[in-house]
Amino acid sequence: MPRLDYLDQLESEAIHIFREVAGQFEKPALLFSGGKDSITLVHLALKAFRPGKFPFPLVHIDTGHNFPEALAFRDALAAEIGEKLIVRNVGDTIKARHLTEPKGKFASRNALQTYTLLDTIEEFKFDACIGGARRDEEKARAKERIFSVRDEFGQWDPKRQRPELWNIFNGRIHKGENVRVFPISNWTELDIWNYIRREKIALPSIYFSHNREVIEHEGQLVAVSDFIQLEETDKVLTKQVRYRTVGDMTCTAAVESSANSLDDIIREITATKTSERGETRIDDKVSEAAMEDRKKNGYF
Repeated sequence: MPRLDYLDQLESEAIHIFREVAGQFEKPALLFSGGKDSITLVHLALKAFRPGKFPFPLVHIDTGHNFPEALAFRDALAAEIGEKLIVRNVGDTIKARHLTEPKGKFASRNALQTYTLLDTIEEFKFDACIGGARRDEEKARAKERIFSVRDEFGQWDPKRQRPELWNIFNGRIHKGENVRVFPISNWTELDIWNYIRREKIALPSIYFSHNREVIEHEGQLVAVSDFIQLEETDKVLTKQVRYRTVGDMTCTAAVESSANSLDDIIREITATKTSERGETRIDDKVSEAAMEDRKKNGYF
C-alpha cells in the first residue's frame, strides 16, 4: 500500500473532520469569505460530499469593508458549485442593535462581527460553524482545539477544552451551546499554498502581484479605500503588491511583491520569517492578547 504524502495526510484528516461534523451535528454551517483558507475548505468539502450536496450552507458575515475582489469571487464560486450562500451584514446589526460605529483612521468593524455572527447562529439555530483558522496564524489560535465548544453566550474559555486523542472529536453540547470546527487547524500557510498549487484551486486576483494605491502606516502598506480616513500627511503611493491574507480593507496590509504565480508565492513564503497575520493584520497589534480577547467574546 503506497504511503500518503503530507498533503494527502492533511487532506484526509480534513475530510474526516468534515464528515464528523455532518454525522454529529444537526445544523452546521461553513463560514466562507472568499479568502484562500475558506476557498480551500470549500474544495475539501467538495471532496468530502460530492456527488451529493453539502450538508450545510455557506455563510458570510460581511462587515461592509471587504475587498471587492474577494466578494466577487465568493459569489461566483457559490454559484458555480450550486450551494446555498447566506450573507448577513454587520451594517444591519449596527442599525438594529444601535451599536456604536468605530471611529478613527482605520475604523475596523472586526469586533462588531461577533454580534452579527451570534445573531446569525441564533437565527438559523446553527450548532456548529466550520472555519478556516489555523494554529500557525496566531498564538491564541494555537491554543484552540479542532472541535472548540462555545457556551450559550458564544464565548470561548481557553482553560476548558476537550482532549482530542487519536482524532476522536467530541461534539456533544448542551442546549444553546455551539461548536466552532477547524478542519485545517494543523495546516500551515505553506501547506495551504502547496495544496492550492497541487489541486489547481482558483483564487481571487488579490493574492497575486498587482499595482495598487496604498499609504504607509507603521511600516505597513494599507490600501487606499473609502473605508479609511486619509490625513494631509499621508502620501499615496502606487506599489506592486499582493495580499497574504484577506480581511477587511481597514485592517489588512499588503506586502510588496512581484509574485504573479503560485510557484513565485511559495518561494516567497518559504523565505519569509514572519507569519501572515504578523506581517499584515493591523487588528492583531492592539495588544498582546488581542485575538484571544476577541475569541473569548465570541469572535471566530
